[in-house]
Amino acid sequence: MNTPPIQLTNSKTRRKEPFTPIDPTNVRMYVCGPTVYDRAHLGNARPAIVFDVLARLLRHVYGRDHVTYVRNFTDVDDKINARAAAEKRPIAEITEETTRWYLEDMAAIGVAEPDHMPRATAYIAQMVEMIGVLIDKGHAYAAEGHVLFRVDSWREGYGKLSGRTVDDMIAGARVEVAPYKENPMDFVLWKPSDDATPGWDSPWGRGRPGWHIECSAMAKALLGDTFDIHGGGNDLMFPHHENEIAQSCCANDTASMANVWLHNEMLQVEGKKMSKSLGNFFTVRDLLDGHGPGGQRVPGEVIRFVMLSTHYRKPMDWTEEKAREAERELRTWRDLANPADQTGTPAAEVLAALRDDLNTPQAITELRRMARSLKNTQADDVAAVTVNDFAASARMLGLLEDNATMGAWVFDGAVERDAAALMLEEFQTELADARETAKQTKDFSTVDRMKAMLVDAGVEVRMSKDGVELIPGPDFDPARLETL
Repeated sequence: MNTPPIQLTNSKTRRKEPFTPIDPTNVRMYVCGPTVYDRAHLGNARPAIVFDVLARLLRHVYGRDHVTYVRNFTDVDDKINARAAAEKRPIAEITEETTRWYLEDMAAIGVAEPDHMPRATAYIAQMVEMIGVLIDKGHAYAAEGHVLFRVDSWREGYGKLSGRTVDDMIAGARVEVAPYKENPMDFVLWKPSDDATPGWDSPWGRGRPGWHIECSAMAKALLGDTFDIHGGGNDLMFPHHENEIAQSCCANDTASMANVWLHNEMLQVEGKKMSKSLGNFFTVRDLLDGHGPGGQRVPGEVIRFVMLSTHYRKPMDWTEEKAREAERELRTWRDLANPADQTGTPAAEVLAALRDDLNTPQAITELRRMARSLKNTQADDVAAVTVNDFAASARMLGLLEDNATMGAWVFDGAVERDAAALMLEEFQTELADARETAKQTKDFSTVDRMKAMLVDAGVEVRMSKDGVELIPGPDFDPARLETL
C-alpha cells in the first residue's frame, strides 16, 4: 500500500498541495518565535504547539536526524527596552529571564525544544552583512541614520504572499510617512540608537536592526538561502513575512525564501478576542498556576489537548468547558494507556489525519475510536498490543507522554480521587436502583432528591435507557456527598 504524501495548505498558493522537500535527507523548517519581554500569553502557545506536532510528523516520516527545526527569539525590541527602563534593570537580565519563562511554559504544554533557538542579538553581524548586500544591489538605501528596503525595486514580488499590491497598500496606508522614505511602503532594516538604547556599530552608525531583517539573516545562516517550510501565526503574514520574503529573495538572488508558508489562525476566549480591555487576557502560566478563568489549575496536557481539538487553520475558541472535558478525557486515556510501553506503532488512521494538512481534530477522533475499542476489549493479549499502539498514536500529538512534566498532573490528589470514585460508584448503584423502583411505583421523589444533591456536590448526572452515569465536574466536592 502506497503511503499518502503529507498535504499542507500553502499560504503562498492558497491551496492544499503535496509536500515535497528540497532534500528528503535534510528537511528544514523555520518558525517565528516570541519577542521575549513578558510571559507567553495563551495565543503564543498555539503556533508553538501546532509546529511542534508538524515537527513530530516530519521526523516520523523522514527520520529524526533528517529534520532541522529552527524557532527564534527576538531579544532586541522596543517593548523590551521600555520594560527595562521602567524596571531599571539591564536588558540582558530581562531577556534571560523571559526566555527561561518561555521555555519552562512551553515544556509544561509538551512543546519540545527545536534543533536551533537563535537569539537575534547573536546574529547582528549577519544582519549587517545582509543589509550591506541589499544596498549594493540597489534594494535598500541609507537615510538619516536609517536603512530602508526599497519596495519599488521588487514590485513584481512584493505583496504576493498576502495577496496585496503595492499601489493598494499605499492607498490604504494610514501611518504617518517618515520624510526620509522614498516610498510610504519602504520598511526599516536598520535604525539609529541613542545612548540609552541598545546599539551596535555599523557602516550607517550606531544602531539596531529592524524587526524583519532578523529572521531573514538567521534563516539564511541556519537553513540556507531557500528552505522547505516557514511558519507562524497569520497575524505575521503582513508585514513581517512579506518583508522577510522581499529581503531574502533580493539579497540571495532566489525566487523564493521558503517553498511552503503555513499560518495558524488566532485564538479567542469564550467567543471573544483575547484582550486586556475585555478582562479575558491571561498567560499560559496563569492557567498552569490556577490564576486564569475560574481560578482552577489547568494542566499543560489539557491546554495542549484543547488547542489541538481545533484545526490550525480555524480560529480556536478557548472555553472553561472545553478544558473540563479535555481533563476528563485525558484521565480516561491515561488510565487506558497505563500498561503501555514504547514499542507501539502509531495507527495508520492517526497518521493519515496528520498527513492531511495536520488535521489534529480528526486525529483526536481516531484516538477516541481506539479508546472505545480498548474499553470493549476483553482479551488481555489483544489489549496489550492495542494499548501500545494507542499510546504511540497519542504521542504523535504530544499527548500521553511518559514523563514527569506532562504526566504528573494525573496523580495530583490521586488518593482522594480514588476514594471519591468509589463513593460515586456506590451512589451510581443506589441511584440506578432507586430509578428502577420509581419506574414501578411512579414516585420519582427519591430519585429527584438524590439527583439534586449530586448536582449540588458538583456531579453531572446522566440518565438514559442504558442506565445511570455519574461524572465528577471541576467543582466536585466529595464532602457534600456525605450528607446523602
